[in-house]
Amino acid sequence: MEAGGLEWLLVPMQQLVSWGAAGAMVFGGVVPYIPQYRDIRRTQNAEGFSTYVCLVLLVANILRILFWFGRRFESPLLWQSIIMIITMLLMLKLCTEVRVSNELNIKRRSFAAADSKDEEIKAPPKRSYLDFDLNYFWHWSKFTDYVQCVLTFTCVTGYITYLWLDSSLFVETLGFLAVFTEAMLGVPQLYRNYQNRSTEGM
Repeated sequence: MEAGGLEWLLVPMQQLVSWGAAGAMVFGGVVPYIPQYRDIRRTQNAEGFSTYVCLVLLVANILRILFWFGRRFESPLLWQSIIMIITMLLMLKLCTEVRVSNELNIKRRSFAAADSKDEEIKAPPKRSYLDFDLNYFWHWSKFTDYVQCVLTFTCVTGYITYLWLDSSLFVETLGFLAVFTEAMLGVPQLYRNYQNRSTEGM
């Protein structure tokens, strides 16, 4: 009776531990960005945070999700990627709003050409549909430009993945690129700290 009762208690405990571990895996990656987000919002200063960190994590997690279609891995890791993408978009939205509000003579930079006449008047003349000036890449004036860029990247890589999904070499390369990109996460922030000669705001 005692052994049976003990087993009856162990099963729910194992489930709780499993759920706890899965929850930590899903949300653990975004926890460090919560105080970062609150600090930027409180100080209205995003100078200490490199938005290229968001770019690296967006690319890495999009590639990881695409890799999932070729080789299924644990669902908590898939949800972790989805939550991280949402978090990075929220970080980008805040940083863009703060940067634009702090720069008085900001020159309108966009990923895609303006659609409305209003924006065409305010914006400098566009040379082409996409703004490929490397000096202003990922330094656009509106959050929607970042969303357009992310959607374009997702659609292009998604279509390529769809075409090559049967190739194990392609799928493995996709997984490697996802891991390798995420491994480079510290580089943009390190460069920003080097430029600022400070870690303030990080």
